[in-house]
Amino acid sequence: MMGCWILNESLSIILVLSWLGVNLYLFIDTFCWYEEEESFLYTRVILGSTLAWARASAVCLNFNCMLILLPISRNLLSLMRGTSSCFRGPWRRQLDKNLKFHKLVAYGIAMNATIHILAHLCNLEYYHWSQSPEAEGLVAALSKLGNAPDETYLNPIRTFHTNTITELLRTVAGITGLLISLALILIMTSSTEFIRQASYELFWYTHHVFIIFFIGLAIHGAGRIVRGQTAESLLLHNVTFCREHLAEWQTAARCPVPQFSGKEPSAWKWVLGPVVLYACERILRFWRFQQEVVITKVVSHPSGVLELHMKKRDFKMAPGQYVLIQCPSISSLEWHPFTLTSAPQEDFFSVHIRAAGDWTEALCKAFGADGQALKEPWSLPRLAVDGPFGAALTDVFHYPVSMCIATGIGVTPFAALLKSIWYQCCESQTQWKLSKVYFYWICRDPGAFEWFADLLLSLETRMSEQGKTHFLSYHIFLTGWDENQAFHIALHWDENTDVITGLRQKTFYGRPNWNHEFRQVAYSHPSSNIGVFFCGPKALSKIIQRMCRLYSSADPRGIHFHYNRESF
Repeated sequence: MMGCWILNESLSIILVLSWLGVNLYLFIDTFCWYEEEESFLYTRVILGSTLAWARASAVCLNFNCMLILLPISRNLLSLMRGTSSCFRGPWRRQLDKNLKFHKLVAYGIAMNATIHILAHLCNLEYYHWSQSPEAEGLVAALSKLGNAPDETYLNPIRTFHTNTITELLRTVAGITGLLISLALILIMTSSTEFIRQASYELFWYTHHVFIIFFIGLAIHGAGRIVRGQTAESLLLHNVTFCREHLAEWQTAARCPVPQFSGKEPSAWKWVLGPVVLYACERILRFWRFQQEVVITKVVSHPSGVLELHMKKRDFKMAPGQYVLIQCPSISSLEWHPFTLTSAPQEDFFSVHIRAAGDWTEALCKAFGADGQALKEPWSLPRLAVDGPFGAALTDVFHYPVSMCIATGIGVTPFAALLKSIWYQCCESQTQWKLSKVYFYWICRDPGAFEWFADLLLSLETRMSEQGKTHFLSYHIFLTGWDENQAFHIALHWDENTDVITGLRQKTFYGRPNWNHEFRQVAYSHPSSNIGVFFCGPKALSKIIQRMCRLYSSADPRGIHFHYNRESF
């Protein structure tokens, strides 16, 4: 099983190890440079190795801050997914793991920021102690530099009788460092799964504190607190000789008083490119926000599901893509992702939205889907749409066999796929690499089947007419029912069509036996690459992922289940 996992995730492992390797290289290279660089010899006399710890972690922090915005640049990812011939197969699956990489880089930022803060707190104490009466020799001499008119200071703490925290907060580095730290703590704590589930709006708003984070990061080094000997001073003042001849600094020609300056800030150079790229993303979103969206139809389904049909000029989509939607009357800042449920062949695009939070509940209420009478199109609130963007499901046609698994409202990504299949069945000349689709839908509420059953029924009829009944195999599982429903189901059990869905394929009651399902698929398609596409809760995702590893062959020529999860 471990061998199968390594085989399936080999590219992900290589990319993560590459990221770790670059971080390790930057840290070690910078650490060694500051430990050996001659211009920082006198700085090391006061600070010791904590100088190198602070600078090495700062470089790694800059590197990860450079990466953090790239995985959430949706237009860039869609461009890479749609136009580059390099991103095929395993490489395309890496694009679907953009949020995982985003979180991984965030952990890297948090770890290096912690090291950087702790190292500088130690540096501050070392600077403070070197001004104390107990300090003597070279340490004391270096700390006193800067008192005379023709001298530059090395130690930013000028007297021992001062509060180091107060002194720090009077500097650019101290103020920006505090702002960066508070912003990072706020972003990280509000990004936990508990907060996201309890209040997505809180997560969304606090995440935009990243603007303060990046502004503070760009100007953090402008104070130049950590100082080293200037290049001109090194030519005149031989540190190797003069550090041992402190008494001759004022008299010997070989040892003039050393001069110091702060290192030029470099963080802005690291993050400038990604910040400009992300700014272009937001400008593009603003431009799309201005485009008119016409709402042509509103349907209220059971289980609190709202269906919206919309039109927008020059809107082009592919099955499995998603859009970001904003309703200015609810919030002028929030954008929420929703999978498209229409097919590219239709003259509109649609989404199905379940009331599952403050924003979605407010949206359903605004459209009259909370038990009120549905509003006329002219009286509906304005919507803005950004997208569409690519997602994992867009790769479903790239496999000879695909397993599509959904729970509850997670079925929406597959609606567009099945509609697209229906339209393409009407075109007898359509040639696909995809030869078989296994569709699984697990739902607890019988009422939720209503809107989707019509689609399955029309698809079932079309497949039968085209002689392609073998192409789609669907399995619907109902996990919740009451006594009246159970009696009704038992009463009509022998009928030709299912009592709940009206389909020829009967509904299953209870949860799927995934071992049985995967074993059957593996037996039917030996030596095949099978795409497994899932949209649902994390607990079931782990089970499906484990099944993919369990039933994949360690032999490259054997059967392989490639797991893909919808996440945006």
